Amino acid sequence: MTEFSDKLTNLRENRGWSKKYVADKIHIKPQTYGNYEYGIRQPDFETLSKIASLYEVTTDYLLGRDGKEENSADTKDLAKIMDSIMTYNGKELNQHDKDVVEGLISAYLNNKA
Repeated sequence: MTEFSDKLTNLRENRGWSKKYVADKIHIKPQTYGNYEYGIRQPDFETLSKIASLYEVTTDYLLGRDGKEENSADTKDLAKIMDSIMTYNGKELNQHDKDVVEGLISAYLNNKA
């Protein structure tokens, strides 16, 4: 198996979906999708985009160009940004509010893949 096929398998299994379900959602034959997971075939650009949309990941992630390492760097930059935020809708944010917002955004960034 390839990194790509492993990612497809993990994404699908983590959602509890069958190969047939995924194939139906992206309008391809189940055997074709299975071949992607087995590393026998690779999707065309249009199908790759549909797969990424279905799993809510980027095509770069599927292709191994965008990993959690980059997301953790985003989270570190987020801490710097949160330190500079003073208000939201004209209301001052206290440190607790900033921590809550930072935690929500951080959790989102770390789990979007």
